[in-house]
Amino acid sequence: MKLRTAILVLMVSAWAAPAFSQGCAMCFSTAAAASKDGQKAIGRGVLVLIVPPTVFMSIGVGLALHYGKKRDLENS
Repeated sequence: MKLRTAILVLMVSAWAAPAFSQGCAMCFSTAAAASKDGQKAIGRGVLVLIVPPTVFMSIGVGLALHYGKKRDLENS
């Protein structure tokens, strides 16, 4: 079982690696060519795109855990 899990993790890691390397080269060259104001705008844009989904997912996971514990206590 451990061997299967290790092989699966290795395959998923190898499958995702090319996607990360292509994105980094393109984003790096675009950000390096931008002015200081452009670089600040790129940084703020990344935050605007990352923060809301992270907050919503955290709230969703928190609510799921809260109601799951509440349900388990009611069933006990």
